[in-house]
Amino acid sequence: MRAADFISPEERKRLESAIASAERNTSGEIRIHIERKCTSDPRERALRSFHKLGMTKTSARNGVLIYVACESRQFAILGDKGINEAVPAGFWKDICDNLGKAFKEEKYVEGLESAVILVGKKLKAFFPYMSDDVNELPDDISIDEN
Repeated sequence: MRAADFISPEERKRLESAIASAERNTSGEIRIHIERKCTSDPRERALRSFHKLGMTKTSARNGVLIYVACESRQFAILGDKGINEAVPAGFWKDICDNLGKAFKEEKYVEGLESAVILVGKKLKAFFPYMSDDVNELPDDISIDEN
């Protein structure tokens, strides 16, 4: 399966809307990156994508990447340095558990949308939205056919 075929254009808009909505509650920056296949540790692959997408360039270092390897049915959720220094251990566990359950049920878009919303809610406690907040990263879904 091509990564571009993993979600339809309508589903892509739905997820981008969820990202924009979630970011209205937090100064954190959320991205989804989809690749076709992951043949190594998905966290390592996600970290490479995190840097490639420039996600370390936010002023508060509060970017979050939801990485998906669609053909491999693998994913990872990574937060930048500012988040990792502020949140407790296991901060992403419930989101990963819910996303894993949705993937097993082949409810990919629903799982990703729910993950985005939950990331926004959880980040709000540590990185609340500020009146002068600037959207530092695009809300669009990044796709790599690797």
